[in-house]
Amino acid sequence: MTASRRHPSLLAALAGVVAAAVGFAVAELVAAFVAPGASPLFAAGAGVVDVVPAPLKEWAIATFGTADKVVLLGTMGVVLAAGAALAGWLELRRPPTGAVLLGAVGAVGAVVAATRPGSSPAWALPTLVGVAAAVLLLRAEVGTLRGPAEVARPDGAARADDPASGAGPWTAAGSGRPGLDRRRFLLVTGLAAAAGVVALATSRAVSAGSRAVTAAREALRLPAPSVTAPAVPAGADLGVPGLAPYVTPNDDFYRIDTALRVPQVDPDTWTLRVSGLVDEPFELTLAELLALPLVEHHLTLTCVSNSVGGDLVGNALWLGYPVRELLARAGVQDGADMVLSTSADGWTASTPLEVLQDEERACLLAVGMNGEPLPAEHGFPARLVVPGLYGYVSATKWVTELEVTTFADDVAYWSTRGWSERGPIKLASRIDTPRASTSVDAGEVTVAGVAWAQHTGIEAVEVRVDDGPWETATLAETVGPDTWRQWSYAWDADAGDHRLTVRATDADGQVQTSDVAAPAPDGASGWHEVDVRVG
Repeated sequence: MTASRRHPSLLAALAGVVAAAVGFAVAELVAAFVAPGASPLFAAGAGVVDVVPAPLKEWAIATFGTADKVVLLGTMGVVLAAGAALAGWLELRRPPTGAVLLGAVGAVGAVVAATRPGSSPAWALPTLVGVAAAVLLLRAEVGTLRGPAEVARPDGAARADDPASGAGPWTAAGSGRPGLDRRRFLLVTGLAAAAGVVALATSRAVSAGSRAVTAAREALRLPAPSVTAPAVPAGADLGVPGLAPYVTPNDDFYRIDTALRVPQVDPDTWTLRVSGLVDEPFELTLAELLALPLVEHHLTLTCVSNSVGGDLVGNALWLGYPVRELLARAGVQDGADMVLSTSADGWTASTPLEVLQDEERACLLAVGMNGEPLPAEHGFPARLVVPGLYGYVSATKWVTELEVTTFADDVAYWSTRGWSERGPIKLASRIDTPRASTSVDAGEVTVAGVAWAQHTGIEAVEVRVDDGPWETATLAETVGPDTWRQWSYAWDADAGDHRLTVRATDADGQVQTSDVAAPAPDGASGWHEVDVRVG
């Protein structure tokens, strides 16, 4: 078949893509009035995140890191565009199959949106309105390609005057091709695309929630802590080029969560509910929380998905209220052993009750990070930070409820997906400089990195060159056992290819294991190694 004969099919595929894009724009506009979470793209993306097997999630995080959400949305966009193109082609070849396909996908999307945690039946409305617009537009666009003379035979085969068959007795004015009115097609498609842009722009203008939350955060003034954190010792940050700073800037702090769109929580209406197996359930507003005696604490957080030598770890100064005081106010009942924390987007974490009640741990309901209100990406207006536990069982962002319960009666988001329930952080160390597969000059080379054993502390770090003996590295100062610790080692490097290996020992005398384990189900282990070339 010649290119000219294929042209109507290509235009039909384009019609499908344009119709779907306009439908999404219309859905976004409706979602701006209903709820940001009702956006079909983000609701569907959240649904994909929920059903994707854990090994695939681990691969995505290991491969793309904090860009995993961008990659997911991009992949979804490509898949949806391909599906929309297929719908356009089918609508031309076998009407109304393409419209039915779009409608079926929209129906599934509406169900997914309406059944998301924290949703309501109204969340289905944006998808339903959007898919209705897409179907009507697809029919109109493909109609310009089919022409008024076409009538489908009962058996579904095209008549001789069907342009999809490549032959027909009539030619639309000015098109030079059977049944194809190019001007009408371009006019309908162009106007539809313009309308889609207007709808998308309007949805952004109407979605004032994120701007309002941003303004509220910028206007918020955190109170002075009743207990200030110790000052960072002068020797805590070695200042070695390429070495992660002792305190991680907010903009550089890693972000791993299941929220494809950052929840925009209005601080004026936010509340934290303490419920479950307690004598006196209560709710706390942000104003009430800020009026409590808040404390500061330096704490390093680590993601369970962090691979050996990975960067899903960061250290910050947190301001918040001790969780144990909230639990004491509620009056925890006998038999409880877990607190199920819930995020504004429905995500949950299961934290051992004994950890949260431990007077030696600064488990905080945090409102501040490095001297400013929590960034939206990191949980504004409030989140949990817990020393010694991986984030998936403790670091709930945008937290709205603490339910005192039991491990026997409740499970959290990741507990139902093959991960361990309790998640204590494993002893780990990392070489930051020199980087793997880099070249350095012969002579003295500074090898440096960080090591962590949250809530236990680092006692020693050792470095090995090739298969040589373990050499003791110099440890930097530290605020306390809940943060990572920098280290450095002066290496007299000879020319050639070499392998550097690091291991740490914690304050209890435990030496970091060489046994290699993947992040699932309870954190990665093994020694970090880098290969370097000395010139």
